[in-house]
Amino acid sequence: MWSGKSLWRDGLLATTVGLMVAVCLSSCHDRLHNPNKKLSLSYYDSLSVPYSRLSYTKIKREVQTMVGNDSDSTLSDFYARKYYDGHGAFVWISRRGVSNEADSLFVRLQEIKSIGFNPKKFRIPEIEHDLERVHRLSFDKENPSSKVYARLEYNLTKALFRFAAGQRFGYTNPNNLLNRLDPIEETAESAGSFHQLYALESPRPESRFFRKALYQVRNENLSEFLNACEPQSVLYEKFKKTLNNDSARVIGNRLLLVNLERSRWRLHDYPWQHDKYVLVNLPSLHLTAVDKDRALSMRIGCGAVKTKTPLLSSFIARMDINPQWVMPKSIVRKAIVPHLGNVGWFASRHYFIRDRATGKNVSPANASADELLSGRLLAIQEGGEGNALGRIIFRFNNGLSIYLHDTSSKAIFGQDDRDVSHGCVRVEKPYELAVFLLTEGNSKIKSRIWYSMNADVSPLGKQKGDLSPHQRQVSDTLKRGMLIGNIKVEPAVPVYLWYYTLYPDLDGVLHSYKDIYSYDAIIYNYLKNYL
Repeated sequence: MWSGKSLWRDGLLATTVGLMVAVCLSSCHDRLHNPNKKLSLSYYDSLSVPYSRLSYTKIKREVQTMVGNDSDSTLSDFYARKYYDGHGAFVWISRRGVSNEADSLFVRLQEIKSIGFNPKKFRIPEIEHDLERVHRLSFDKENPSSKVYARLEYNLTKALFRFAAGQRFGYTNPNNLLNRLDPIEETAESAGSFHQLYALESPRPESRFFRKALYQVRNENLSEFLNACEPQSVLYEKFKKTLNNDSARVIGNRLLLVNLERSRWRLHDYPWQHDKYVLVNLPSLHLTAVDKDRALSMRIGCGAVKTKTPLLSSFIARMDINPQWVMPKSIVRKAIVPHLGNVGWFASRHYFIRDRATGKNVSPANASADELLSGRLLAIQEGGEGNALGRIIFRFNNGLSIYLHDTSSKAIFGQDDRDVSHGCVRVEKPYELAVFLLTEGNSKIKSRIWYSMNADVSPLGKQKGDLSPHQRQVSDTLKRGMLIGNIKVEPAVPVYLWYYTLYPDLDGVLHSYKDIYSYDAIIYNYLKNYL
């Protein structure tokens, strides 16, 4: 940018010429006697202001001092320090003075109060005062030009990085905050691992984002860049508007701030981008299914505090009726292994053990704990009445074995506290949800679903000689042509498992909900960096 200290003489020359012009203009009003006649150039040497002299070396030194004194720990601050530690060229100042983009950024930074943050955390008052000093050429012993220009250079970059990255990606990192909370019960292979509680795809800022931000400053395209950084969620504008009206007093700033932050976490997909979708807001303990102007609502049960339901999105692609339940290792270790050898205990609960490789059943009397915990053997509950998954499960890809399903424990839906499961979501109205997911006009399939969900299917999959007298009677009366095992959902329906402790209903009215997993406190504690 600059080829040496000689360029800084332009700043001194500009100051001197300005003073000359001022003197000449004032002399025009005194035509009778002009005391400034016959002045030599040496006279103007005495008019230069020492504190206005610019030095590239001094500014560079002052910036390095600021970098060394900056102990702020956000990712944006790290990249600001890294840029100047790497001897990055000045972005905001040059021999022509301060870039016009400084004023553009300063105008946008006025939004900080409207999103509930402290302007001091973005160094806005300091930037304002220093811009005023530069515009007025008002330098003094405490604020010489080199120090003022250095402060502007570093503070503008720091503020830009914090604001642009925060608005574009969120001021907190949900992956770091939520995916390091719950350690996996330690085994040899899981030491130091955590349960994935945030499985939504939210991009995070990388070095190229910050390089792009500085590139936009140099190319005088900062306003357009900052516009593109604004959150895309419709919830953001609703929360922001509420934060700045009288409702904030009733709802509370903290509740608004943490949910405003959630709405900044950038997602690849949102419910309102689809005509038909299923949304589970975990704190509300409710599911809402929407199909244009048609809606279905029901209570849900979700993961307990120790087995939290993760946040994710996917597409419901299949419904399985009377599914078998393949138990996860955590349940096998605690509930199954202690009863190995007790054949009657397994039979009374409709549990059985299957060899994963051969598909053959293994007697509980012959199975070992090591084989079960290694995954060579599977502990399974038969499908039908009493199955933990209920009579139907709604499957969608997610890699965490999380699904929506019916339950044999219907009483939970009468409780206020329904965070009771091992992670999956239990639904209050499974048949209604199944019908909702189908396309219109499938009356025959609906009838088969209803029959299959209510029929006694305990004889299925068993040899006739293994059936009890009652099961033989049931087997003879089963309408096997009405039974249906699985149904593809076409087209697949988007499903979202979200976590908002403040959320609007279908009429747009905001409701607050209990913070069942205590995530609000974690988010708010980090947001204190900006409060």
